[in-house]
Amino acid sequence: MTNTYDLDMFMSYIKEALSKKRYVHSRNVADLSRELAELYGEDAEKAYFAGLVHDIAKELPRGEQHALAARSKLAVSPIELSSPPLLHAIAGAQLLYERFGVDDKAVLEAVRYHTVGAGGMSKLAQIVYLADLTSADRTYKDVKKYRKFVHTSLEKGMLEALRFALSDAAAKGNTIPLSTVEAYNEFAAKAR
Repeated sequence: MTNTYDLDMFMSYIKEALSKKRYVHSRNVADLSRELAELYGEDAEKAYFAGLVHDIAKELPRGEQHALAARSKLAVSPIELSSPPLLHAIAGAQLLYERFGVDDKAVLEAVRYHTVGAGGMSKLAQIVYLADLTSADRTYKDVKKYRKFVHTSLEKGMLEALRFALSDAAAKGNTIPLSTVEAYNEFAAKAR
C-alpha cells in the first residue's frame, strides 16, 4: 500500500479505536500536518495521512502495544520499551505495517518518531512531530509560542520543540531516549 490510502477506512477505524478526544486530536494533527507540508514543500496528502494515523495504537491495551513494539523492525530502545507512554508510537507503526499493509517508510517513520524524535528525521517525520505538539486542541502553557516557531521555520520549530521536550521530561523525572537527545543535538548544531 505505497502512497495510496483509503482515508475513509482509516477514518472509520480510528473513530472506533480511539476516544472522541483522541479522534479529534488525530484529525487536528492531520489538518496541521497537511498545512505544514504545504508550507515546507512536502507531500500534503501523505502528511495528512501520517498525521491522521499517528496515534492509531494510543488506546490499545498496554500488553498489545508492548507486543507490537517488541516485533518492530524499527530501532527501539530499552528506555522506550519500559516507558508505557512511549509505546504507542512504535506500536502504531507496527500496526500500520502488519494489519494494514502500510509499507511507506516515511509514513512509518513519522508515526514511530512522533513522540520522541530522532536524528536524521525526514521532513515528513518532523512535520508530524511538530503537528502533534502544536495541534489546535493543545492548550499547554506557551503552545502559542511553539505554534509561531513551527510556522516560522521547520528547523527552528524542531529545535524549540525538542528543547521543550527535553526540559519537560527532565522536570518530570522521566527517562529520555537517546534518539531524542540525538535529534536535539542535530538541530542545535544546525542552528549554530
